[in-house]
Amino acid sequence: MRIAQVAPLTEAVPPKLYGGTERVVHWLTEELVAQGHDVTLFASGDSQTSGKLDAGWPKALRLDGSVRDPNALHMEMLERVRRKCDDDEFDVLHFHLDYYPFSLFSRQPTPFLTTLHGRLDLPEHQPTFTTFSKIPVISISNAQRRPVPQANFVRTIYHGLPEKLLTPQPITPSYLAVLGRIAPEKGVDRAIKIAIRAGIPLKIAAKIDRADEDYYEQVVRPLMDHPLVEYIGEISDREKPEFLSGAYGLLLPIDWPEPFGLVMIESMACGTPVIAYNRGSVPEIIDEALTGFIVEDETSAVAAVGRLTGMDRTAIRKQFEKRFTARRMALDYVATYRSMMEHKAPLRLVSSAE
Repeated sequence: MRIAQVAPLTEAVPPKLYGGTERVVHWLTEELVAQGHDVTLFASGDSQTSGKLDAGWPKALRLDGSVRDPNALHMEMLERVRRKCDDDEFDVLHFHLDYYPFSLFSRQPTPFLTTLHGRLDLPEHQPTFTTFSKIPVISISNAQRRPVPQANFVRTIYHGLPEKLLTPQPITPSYLAVLGRIAPEKGVDRAIKIAIRAGIPLKIAAKIDRADEDYYEQVVRPLMDHPLVEYIGEISDREKPEFLSGAYGLLLPIDWPEPFGLVMIESMACGTPVIAYNRGSVPEIIDEALTGFIVEDETSAVAAVGRLTGMDRTAIRKQFEKRFTARRMALDYVATYRSMMEHKAPLRLVSSAE
C-alpha cells in the first residue's frame, strides 16, 4: 500500500525531546514500513525515517528562529501533497494536522483521514466539525469524541509505542515520578503536594514551554524548595527506562480532558504503575488496580500511593504489550486504510444548513 503520512513541521519526526504527535507519527511510519508498505513521510528536513522523506523546510520550526509564520509552510506542504495526489502517487493519505486538510482534500479523490491528537472541547470546534461533518477522522480515545459528536469518527485507535523502546530496568524504586510538561492542566503543583503528603521523594522530568513560564515561576517553583522535590528537566527516550523503572509510580493529577496521555503507556512499558486523576482518556488507558489507580482528588491520590508497592510490575508490562504496542496501532490503521479504499468515493461538503 502506498501511504502518505503528513506530520506537523513544528518538531522533527521523531522529536529530539518532547513532542507527542511527532513521536507517534514516527512509530507508526516505522512500523508500517516494517510491515512492507511504501510510506512517504511529509515532515521537516531534520526528520529521520525508514520510508521516503519529503521535506519542504530544512529544520523543525520550533528550533528555527527565522520562521515567524508557520502556517505558511504548512499550507505549502498541503499543496505539495495534493499535487502528488494528482499524479496518483498514493493509495491513502493520513494527516496529523488537525482540521487543516479538511477543505482542500475533500475536493480530490484519494482516500484520506485525519488523526485528531488534541482536545476538541473548545467553542470554536463546534462550527468546524459541523461544517466538515463528513470528513473521516480518527479519535485517540473515546473520551476525546464527546464534545463533537457530529464529527465523522470512523474509529478510535489508541497510540502505541515500539515494544522494545522502553523496557523495565533492574532498579529498586525509591521515588515518585512526573514526566512530560510543566503546565497548569498537567497539575505538577498537585503532584508535588501529593508526594509531600505521602512523605516520598518526587523527581520531575519535564519541559517548560514559554507559554507556561508564569505558571512555573508563580506556582511550581516555590514548591521546588521542599527537600523531597527534585527537578531534573526534560529527558530523552534513552533516559526514560531508568527514570521510570526507578519510580514507585508515575503521578498524573491532570485537570483537563486529556485526549490520550502518552506518558501513561511509557510508564507501563517500564512496568511502573500510574496514579492519574479521572479525566479524559484516563479510565480507558489505566486498568484499575492492574496498571495503576484512577483517583478523584489529592486525598485519594495519597491513599493510592500507599498501594503502589504491592503492584505486580511484570503484569503491568504484559498489559502494555497486549494493548499499547506500535505494531497493534499500525495494524489498526492498516485495517482502516483498507476499509476506506474499498469504499472509495469523492466526498461532498455539506453545510449545516442542508
